[in-house]
Amino acid sequence: MDRPKLLRDKTAREARLSQLDEAHVARLTDFVDDLRIRIGPEAAIPYFDPWDGGVGAEALFLLEAPGPKARNSGFMSMNNPDETAKNLFELIHEAEIDRRRIAIWNTVPWYIGSGAKIRPASSSDIASGIESLSNLFQLMPKLRLVVLVGAKAQKAHKHIQNVAPHLGLLSSPHPSPMFVNRRPGNREAILNSLRTVSMSLVRKKG
Repeated sequence: MDRPKLLRDKTAREARLSQLDEAHVARLTDFVDDLRIRIGPEAAIPYFDPWDGGVGAEALFLLEAPGPKARNSGFMSMNNPDETAKNLFELIHEAEIDRRRIAIWNTVPWYIGSGAKIRPASSSDIASGIESLSNLFQLMPKLRLVVLVGAKAQKAHKHIQNVAPHLGLLSSPHPSPMFVNRRPGNREAILNSLRTVSMSLVRKKG
């Protein structure tokens, strides 16, 4: 059953790992493996979640950087056992977005921080992280929309316009509990952004 924080369970993580070579995600798995080699053995880069759309995704959600739970689970997933992933899971479902039509990735693909504490992405982190985006876009022929989630991810706007001018760009606040719980209207602001994504996907399907 698909539910928040599913990947806290070791059996669930192992099952997800066994799916990394499935046809819809195998090329993205290779992309991550190649990126790990290029960046170096110290880089912790989570895989794309096989439960999402993989190379068939029409919308890419681009966040800031993987957190400690993504590093630990090995996946960039809305099923990770943290509150940001839980918020994203609930909001995507509330907006009626089919996860098989989306993928989730990061502006900085590797973990930045030490131990259990991530640090904010710097301008140099973002500049290094976005270098691989053009290669990623080439692996996703159905992609037509990138959702920049949070202020740090939104710094990739100009770069994406330059390397992939055919892609639509939308912005959304970040679903961290620090933002969602700050004031009552914040969750609704994210939901409204995701409803725009949902409507875009519905129009394409129709």
